Amino acid sequence: MGLKNMPRRRFLQTAAAATAGLVIVKPQSVRGAPANSAVRVGVIGCGGRGRFVSRFFPQHTSARIVALADPFKDRLDGLRRELEENKDQRIKNGTALDDKHCFVGLDSYKPLIESGVDAVVIESPPYFHPLHAAAAVDAGKHVYVAKPVAVDVPGCMSIIASSEKAQGKLSFLVDFQTRSTDFYIEAARRVFDGAIGFPVSGQVYYIASRLSPQADPKDKSDAARLRNWVFDKILSGDILVEQNIHVLDVSNWLLQSHPIKAVGTGGRKARTDVGDCWDHFIVTFWYPNDVLMDFCSAQYTRGYDDLCCRIFGSKGTVDTHYDGAVKITGDNPWEGGLTSGIYQEGAVTNVKAFIAGIETGKFVNTGAGGAQSTLTSVLGRTAAYRGAMVTWDEMVKENQKLETELKI
Repeated sequence: MGLKNMPRRRFLQTAAAATAGLVIVKPQSVRGAPANSAVRVGVIGCGGRGRFVSRFFPQHTSARIVALADPFKDRLDGLRRELEENKDQRIKNGTALDDKHCFVGLDSYKPLIESGVDAVVIESPPYFHPLHAAAAVDAGKHVYVAKPVAVDVPGCMSIIASSEKAQGKLSFLVDFQTRSTDFYIEAARRVFDGAIGFPVSGQVYYIASRLSPQADPKDKSDAARLRNWVFDKILSGDILVEQNIHVLDVSNWLLQSHPIKAVGTGGRKARTDVGDCWDHFIVTFWYPNDVLMDFCSAQYTRGYDDLCCRIFGSKGTVDTHYDGAVKITGDNPWEGGLTSGIYQEGAVTNVKAFIAGIETGKFVNTGAGGAQSTLTSVLGRTAAYRGAMVTWDEMVKENQKLETELKI
């Protein structure tokens, strides 16, 4: 059943189950091979995040990276050199990555999926995530996909369909670092147990400095646009979807729901030299039971940055910061602690869980939850672009698709 026709209660139950559930099958059925054989991993997207995450597979698991794909040969070659210089990778692979398993081009994901890999790591621009994930699941491959899972409603629907198809047969993990961090997990548990009473309102914000272009901002070619995808509305989903989803995911998690409507604004004022993304947003989200969340973001600031989700309840406040303090104050205080290093530590934990799930047959599936948080971000972006109130149901019914054609 697609999200468009899925009752709200059913969707939330599906998302919660997918986020927390592990489905146990016989280990021998994981890849059609003995459970103790090394998992063969292919990486789609050899840019910054792909390079960052790839090294954790040989360093922290028994998996081997055996195939790479990217639209650009120089980026693929860069990751290939790094992996070949990685002692853990060399030991596990026995030999270097060979030319027959390195694929270049926009369609390079296809031969990679067909190259004999067991699992696919998707670190391509978010616009391509639904396409790459669907192809991987259709081919019987486990999926490790970066957030956001899509840039629009149809893409999220595709991810939900792929994760449902994978359920009980394959792992489908969305890489949210906060969800696998001990202090966040404990804070969520205490909130669910009533530590702050019932939620009333809150603040969510993502304030950050600007990112660096990977190609000359004056170059308007499709190749330059693809290299600078993080500044492109369609390829990235804009900063509210591509970046700010981190804190909105925490808001959904702590409130155990998604917003039912939003109104917002924003613009492009301080960072105008590259791409077409906005550089700031201000949105009000309405969650069930009239819980109001005040959201703002910026991606140009100097001298200040912070990622926060703070919820005020009838008995206390939960205050969470990405690479900062996580605590509860009020009637049931908890001093919590600091989440320093969460960007790497959370990713390492996710990589370990992903490979362990494949090896043991306890498959992880967080696709529906990832789609829900992506849709939350899309709702905020849609409301801000229109400068008007937009409901969740209206957004889903409209099913607006972002489309583009690249020639490189």
